[in-house]
Amino acid sequence: MKQIKYIVLLMIGGIFTSCDSDFLEPIPSSGITSGSYYTTEAEVETGIISIYDALQGVNDNNLNNNHGVQYEFYLTEMRSDNTRTKSQEGEAAQFEFYNVEATNGIVANYYASFYSVIFRANTVLESLGVIADANTAAAFEAEAKFNRAYAYFNLVRLFGDIPLIDKVIPPLDTETQYTRVATSTVYSLIVSDLITAVAGLDNTYKTRASKAAAQAMLAKVYLTIGEYSLAQGLCEDIVGSGFVLQPNFNDIFYNERNSEIIFAIGYESALSADSQNFSAEWMNAVGRTSGVNYVTTDAVTALNDFGGDRTQYSYRIDPFQPSQNQVVKYLPNGESGGADGKTFVSDATLAGNDWIVLRYADVLLMHVEAIMAGGADTSSSNALTSFNMVRNRAGLADDDDGTITKAELLLERRVELAFENHRFFDLVRFGEAESVFSAFSAANGLGYSTSDLLLPIPQREINLSKGIMNQNPGY
Repeated sequence: MKQIKYIVLLMIGGIFTSCDSDFLEPIPSSGITSGSYYTTEAEVETGIISIYDALQGVNDNNLNNNHGVQYEFYLTEMRSDNTRTKSQEGEAAQFEFYNVEATNGIVANYYASFYSVIFRANTVLESLGVIADANTAAAFEAEAKFNRAYAYFNLVRLFGDIPLIDKVIPPLDTETQYTRVATSTVYSLIVSDLITAVAGLDNTYKTRASKAAAQAMLAKVYLTIGEYSLAQGLCEDIVGSGFVLQPNFNDIFYNERNSEIIFAIGYESALSADSQNFSAEWMNAVGRTSGVNYVTTDAVTALNDFGGDRTQYSYRIDPFQPSQNQVVKYLPNGESGGADGKTFVSDATLAGNDWIVLRYADVLLMHVEAIMAGGADTSSSNALTSFNMVRNRAGLADDDDGTITKAELLLERRVELAFENHRFFDLVRFGEAESVFSAFSAANGLGYSTSDLLLPIPQREINLSKGIMNQNPGY
């Protein structure tokens, strides 16, 4: 993705509209629309690549730059019972202690980063008219809509009612930019976009949108809104499309873009333009802010008791501070002298580990969830087959009583997908977040309350809206 950085320069030259809200102070008095940007098919494809650039983010610690998924673990894993900080200080600790402030710079950066994804997708969608070939235009539309749906799905789950911007808007259209709409309306657009993506994509890519990625994401959306039979059908389509579990759990993360990967954000080592720093910063005394995603005692216990072969590849005792436990699924490649199969040359903050968004094991467990259909358990043979495939890969025996309970499914998702940013969303979707977080908070002296299930709308957005935008309760 080295060419994607040139797209940023192009975009800086003209369009600063609603979604790139970092640039809206003061509000501009005039602007250029996307119509003057892309005039050929090749130029529109550079716009597609720029969407992934926004997802990938910038490898630095400047909160004025978009960091895409590189900051997502703060907003998800560290607000669950899976991880915490080492120092218990600064803005990072606000997530751990459930006292996130509306002025939190990490929250503001994530919000702006994903609205940048939406902005770039909208720009592509409004430029499709320059493409002569109808099939190419349909494929580009599907790819842009997949990414827009992905961004909105994360934002609506984290912030609740949010502004819905489905086209490039004039810079002075602050009404659209700052008016929050109901989550149901946001989900309607997400579903529509993903249906288009499923119809228009194939399975060529793993670090770009694909048909299976759109199906898997749509299945997760359907599970979130209670459309279980639709989710089940999508999962079963993926099961028959050639994806398989890696025999060795560690290979999922270090034999990149393998048969289990459905969609990942791609990174390359050594060059700051295409690398990431989050995996180094989960270590001790390596990253710019080291030890920011340490494993909780609660998660260690779950992995030790139920993880099977996955445990050794999920966390380790910190070699420099034995009282702490580190996430190891994304250790910078080459951390042990190249033993992990790749190298970050001499700088761990230039790591090339891809960030996995969707993989086949997740789909198999979603299949179980869809069959369970919001109930307390299932004895379906199809559900048991999917469930046991995941367990067996971890060296564990089949489910012993022929019935999978909701609690068992949640636990299996926890140990299989630990530290991959699923736990918080899973607990909310299963209706268990309130009880789990309340108990975890009480046991660890934290400050959880019901309002913590949503993040605050960044105070910067509230201020810029001049009274249009309201804050979430509790902030």
